[in-house]
Amino acid sequence: MNTTPFTPDPSPQRGDCFATTRWTVVLHAGRKSSPQSDHALGELCQTYWYPLYAYVRRQGHTKEDSEDLVQAFFEKFLEKNYLEGLSAERGKFRAFLLASLKHFLANEWDKSQRQKRGGGVQHLSLDWQSADERFHLDPPDPSSPDKIFDREWALALLERVVIRLRDECAAEGKAKLFEHAKGYLMVGEKMIPYADAARQLGLDEGAVRVAVHRLRKRYRELLRDEIAQTLDDPAQVAEELRSLQAALAS
Repeated sequence: MNTTPFTPDPSPQRGDCFATTRWTVVLHAGRKSSPQSDHALGELCQTYWYPLYAYVRRQGHTKEDSEDLVQAFFEKFLEKNYLEGLSAERGKFRAFLLASLKHFLANEWDKSQRQKRGGGVQHLSLDWQSADERFHLDPPDPSSPDKIFDREWALALLERVVIRLRDECAAEGKAKLFEHAKGYLMVGEKMIPYADAARQLGLDEGAVRVAVHRLRKRYRELLRDEIAQTLDDPAQVAEELRSLQAALAS
């Protein structure tokens, strides 16, 4: 595992502000459903469901039981039953989601009968086959379920950031540049082979340096923004970044 997966300056930048994030939209809505809050919550869950699956599997549940548990949890979670209480975790969606899952596993699953997926209740469309393959591809890890959850959360967040940057580059006609430079986003600048990249792209080395610098800068901006989307307080971005760095380094 690369122990330095993040490269941005963790200090807040002048003018940084995340006045309205996906998580704040959900929290401000409370238990009252609205198109904006439902979309924001659904988007967060779609992005960060796999860490929950990995957590449940690490608890010793089978593939089938883990699928049922995570799906049943989301059925209740998306009904807003968990948006009250657990006030200590409300600031961070990561902590809130895991605390909610633990509450569900401890207090609700044992009282309920397993429901068949597709039975008319609200479901997230989740890629269970890919999840199981990914779980088995991960090397054996003696870490606690909580640590595995944090690591998978960090990986999911990075994947989201790279996808956003890829889509932006494609929209600007820079897909080829992105494909060549994506491996340079999370390494030290001294390790970037600018001359080789210039030859492959058919560009002047100076132009490649400028383009890669801008790409790395945009990556850092998107990383901070994606972290902020899961927080209620923008002042926590640097703290959350350090936590995710530690999760990937462990």
